[in-house]
Amino acid sequence: MGKLFGTDGVRGVANTYPMTAQMAMKLGQAVAYILKKPGHQPRIVIGKDTRLSGYMLENALVAGITSMGAEVILIGPISTPGIAFITTNLDADAGIVISASHNPFEDNGIKIFSKEGFKLSDEQEQQIEDLVLSDKVSGLLSPADQVGQAYREDDARGRYIVFLKHTFPKGLSLEGMKIVMDCANGATYKVAPTLFKEMRAEVLILNANPDGKNINLNCGALHPETMAKTVVENKADIGLAFDGDGDRLIVVDEKGDIVSGDKILAICAQYLKEQGKLLNNCLVTTIMSNLGLSLALKKMSIEHVKAKVGDRYVLEEMLKRGAVIGGEESGHIIFLEHHSTGDGVVAALQLLAIMKIKDKSISELAQVMQTFPQVTINVTVKSKPPLEDLPEIQKLIKEAESQLKDNGRILVRYSGTQSMCRVMVEASTQKEAEELAKKISDAIKQKIGG
Repeated sequence: MGKLFGTDGVRGVANTYPMTAQMAMKLGQAVAYILKKPGHQPRIVIGKDTRLSGYMLENALVAGITSMGAEVILIGPISTPGIAFITTNLDADAGIVISASHNPFEDNGIKIFSKEGFKLSDEQEQQIEDLVLSDKVSGLLSPADQVGQAYREDDARGRYIVFLKHTFPKGLSLEGMKIVMDCANGATYKVAPTLFKEMRAEVLILNANPDGKNINLNCGALHPETMAKTVVENKADIGLAFDGDGDRLIVVDEKGDIVSGDKILAICAQYLKEQGKLLNNCLVTTIMSNLGLSLALKKMSIEHVKAKVGDRYVLEEMLKRGAVIGGEESGHIIFLEHHSTGDGVVAALQLLAIMKIKDKSISELAQVMQTFPQVTINVTVKSKPPLEDLPEIQKLIKEAESQLKDNGRILVRYSGTQSMCRVMVEASTQKEAEELAKKISDAIKQKIGG
């Protein structure tokens, strides 16, 4: 049956292995079992995004968890970072999110947070996987008089809104700001509009009417085009787009131009440094961040630490380095001073606070870095031999690097989830980036193309 956990929990097409009700029940049983201690009844929080299959998986998880003698607190639709917060706020032993993030509605996923609000370690995931795939959980059920209960927590969203407000500087208000907000018909559709209206912003809401099938559908962080148009038409100050589970933020400036995750990170890192709050003077990103960010940070005398692709690796590196800010180009940004995981709404609030305090438009702030043109070509491959064992490819990469010098970079790596080799080239011009990426990807196609 293979591995269950990928880079971000268990994920797949709903009602197809592994995203079936049976598997969700077993996962619930395994999570509850590893949390059991003598004299202690585990408490597990469950939240979900707005997908149709969320009901099916939620009920299956409840059945599994309660059959193992643990207690369940149901939150309903709330963002992934919202569950991370509620887990710690309600002193639960774990939090489970039913979501496939930015994927289409047909997909779903299950990810698990520890009682501290962090994603589970590889070792903990392995323990759960072993229990599920070996079917040991079936023989570990609680006796009838020790079966757990489930109940709904109605004020969870209110608690989360209060928490979010506390990440915004005291005495500051969003009064006078016009904001266009795209909720992706996803998990932020109730919390985000309520929060920003309470904070006195004028808010134009897009895609906050989920029907179970329209989550991420031509909207949200992956499709900010309509939001950009709405910002310009309504002369708004900024556009904020979240993804389906609310852990990403993509921003559009007042001219309708996208402000990337890298630019948001640069703006926030610069501000934290000016305030003397950039602990250990470093910013953590992945190896995919734009060269323009590295150069901007160099000018600011901020150390740029690069982790493997994936927010869990960014977080690991942040904890290791004692960093307070890190994130990905995709808009997944972690402010450890405020939260244990990436939170699109927290990121939006930090950015808006900087705009207010500095009295600058988002387009002015975004000038902190210049983005290098970037081209990525995905090559389908039939095998994945170590790239260093392909001398022809290595020769082409070295020649291209020599041509670019300090005005670009090349990253060639295999996908962790698909039979694919990704060739990414950054250069000072789009033309040069395209030519070099094509040259290298053509050679890979010839050598190991599928």
